[in-house]
Amino acid sequence: MTQSVTPPLTKADTGSLVIAGLGPGDEAMVTDEVRQALAAATDVVGYIPYVKRIAPRDGLTLHATDNRVEVDRATHALEMAAEGKRVVVVSSGDPGVFAMASAVFEALENGPQDWLDLDIRVLPGITAMLAAAAQLGAPLGHDFAAINLSDNLKPWDLIETRLRAAGAAGFAMAFYNPRSKSRPHQFARALEILREACGPETLISFARDVTKPTQNITTVRLADATPEMADMRTMVIVGNRDTRRIGRHVFTPRYAE
Repeated sequence: MTQSVTPPLTKADTGSLVIAGLGPGDEAMVTDEVRQALAAATDVVGYIPYVKRIAPRDGLTLHATDNRVEVDRATHALEMAAEGKRVVVVSSGDPGVFAMASAVFEALENGPQDWLDLDIRVLPGITAMLAAAAQLGAPLGHDFAAINLSDNLKPWDLIETRLRAAGAAGFAMAFYNPRSKSRPHQFARALEILREACGPETLISFARDVTKPTQNITTVRLADATPEMADMRTMVIVGNRDTRRIGRHVFTPRYAE
């Protein structure tokens, strides 16, 4: 197989910035549009595990950084694009869902005026929420809310308010970053709120390592859910009061009573 080589930059080249989603983990779920952007890139920027998914090749520089420096990472990408490089910022899943697209536009808003003339594109990807829902069946078949349970960028009190509001409104819910080693007690509290707002019989599903060889999916009632069922590699989906099982699948009807 012939290795892809990025064409060298010339004086006529102008920089570009693509913000791309790599999907939930299975390489078959990376879109052709994203593959083409990566093939044309001179530089790829992202969180360390996501950059590791990009194969090294001649003409490509990989810039892997820690997870807590999103705006710094975005600023570096914009600076390289302004120098004429073809930059791709990678995220897992979809870049617009709790990922790097927002960080890039935040850096753009606070950057030099001439950055507004850059060619910037966002390429969608399959986010873990949708990949997990597809494995389950159709638990997000009606109105739903996506909530990040990490309190790194917002206070925990706000998360509790949103959980209560979404549950009371009858939304199905998809949770990112449910339970980390540094805050295991918060997911226990989230389960308490969900039982009160949604009812103990409501179904909750835990999809760990979705689309990967180590995938494991479990569905139980909220009454039977425990905090240990989730970690940072788990997508959690809670149905509404109409969500039910049919065989091995879980679905939420398209109507509401």
